[in-house]
Amino acid sequence: MPKHGKNYRTAAEKYEKLKLYSLQEAVELVKDSAYANFDETVDIAMRLNVDPRH
Repeated sequence: MPKHGKNYRTAAEKYEKLKLYSLQEAVELVKDSAYANFDETVDIAMRLNVDPRH
């Protein structure tokens, strides 16, 4: 028995896990792979490489 549903599995097949996507490509992938019947949210973690001491 699979741990995830078929909608999740088909959405997960649309992208490569190790590839770095641009912001525009990532947003398009998220919009295309939405499968829930409600408004979904997205959290973003960005590494800015800013020195906080200055």
